[in-house]
Amino acid sequence: MKLFMLKSLLLASIMFICVLFGMQQANDGIHLMKGYDDPNTGSAFTLTEGKQGKIQASFLGRDVTSHDLAKKKQELEKMNSYNFFSATGKKIAQGITTVTEKTIEMISNSKDK
Repeated sequence: MKLFMLKSLLLASIMFICVLFGMQQANDGIHLMKGYDDPNTGSAFTLTEGKQGKIQASFLGRDVTSHDLAKKKQELEKMNSYNFFSATGKKIAQGITTVTEKTIEMISNSKDK
């Protein structure tokens, strides 16, 4: 079992390194195909410091502000989404607590008699 896990971890590590190498090769190929460095092609996520010393963020070329984040937070609160796994976990925990309490109560009552 240990040998299997070691081989699996080694294989996953090699695959991860190969994927990173392939991504780098693709990026280099794109630059060679264009023939020049284009300053307009930016990163997916950038942080810059503004004139007043505030940090500005942009994601895929769109500026991100705290107002956008606050608006999204309000929308999520309005949705009041139901999480099935959370509700199921709470019910299971409550059931285990009840069973444990009843068992302790039965044991303590039987000792008193």
